[in-house]
Amino acid sequence: MTSPTPPVLVRPSGPFRVGDRVQLTGPKGRLHTITLREGGELHTHHGVLFHSQLVGQPDGSVVANSGGHEYLALRPLLRDFVMSMPRGAAIVYPKDAAQILAEADIFPGATVVEAGVGSGALSLWLLRAIGAEGRLVSFERRDDFAAVARANVETFLGDVPPNWDVVVGDLADGLSDAVDAASVDRVVLDMLAPWECIDAVADALTPGGVVVCYVATATQLSRVAEYIRGTGLFTEPDANETMVRGWHVEGLAVRPDHRMVAHTGFLVWARRLAPGAVPPEVKRRASKSSYGDEDVELWTPGAVGDRQITDKNLRKRVREAERAAEGARRAAGRAEHSGHAEHSDHA
Repeated sequence: MTSPTPPVLVRPSGPFRVGDRVQLTGPKGRLHTITLREGGELHTHHGVLFHSQLVGQPDGSVVANSGGHEYLALRPLLRDFVMSMPRGAAIVYPKDAAQILAEADIFPGATVVEAGVGSGALSLWLLRAIGAEGRLVSFERRDDFAAVARANVETFLGDVPPNWDVVVGDLADGLSDAVDAASVDRVVLDMLAPWECIDAVADALTPGGVVVCYVATATQLSRVAEYIRGTGLFTEPDANETMVRGWHVEGLAVRPDHRMVAHTGFLVWARRLAPGAVPPEVKRRASKSSYGDEDVELWTPGAVGDRQITDKNLRKRVREAERAAEGARRAAGRAEHSGHAEHSDHA
């Protein structure tokens, strides 16, 4: 029996072909993203550009429309695609996706599990990183989000990769059915309450495997880090966030951009210990590290490391502040008096 032919995925290189997505940069930097079709046309108030003008042209070509306006034609990069693709849910930004690939050490041939799949942005990055020999299992609770993700992945790659499984359901309930115990290399959790899945993830991960959680708020960051720490099954969790600031560079006019992509989420990650392994004890300040069922956190000054000030010290600082204010008033009075005296001399 002949095995089925694997799908032919779109290569993001070579001359433009019918079916390719093309990003056109026109007058005044305006962007248009089109899919090349037989007999297709792009109509703007500057004129008409025929798709046939692009077919067969190399990537990076410049073509003119019927009005003589020129357009730069490039295949959209993955970062361009994920920022403009249809969204069922908020996406993982490219800056965070890059950090996830690095901190989780996603490698060709890896078996990776992610939840939730959202709109498929992170799925595309993961599929590219694991290559044809890897396997990606994506969990998504909502069927409509899963449908959007499948469509976006198919749009960019040209087909749904055979090494990608989308499971509609809860990871905590379905992970043991989707993968064998201790067989998963990496797990990426992008969800509201990733601590609910850590126990299932611990069973699925191979020793030395990595779990990465992508969360939006400091309370989520604290809770999932403490849960990971409390299991005793992982290394000490690490956490960070990534901010990207662009720069304007034109000759000697070099300055930071006025806008930047700042906080979008926190990453917290840890590695699975071998069964029965007990890591060396890490000394740290005592803090409240257990939470009840309610998603309520106590953020007292002591819990966040803020030093308490005594009443005596506080009264001292009040006096210092009042003396500084009095000195400023006196200096202002002397300046005003000096101004009046100078005015009288001139008169």
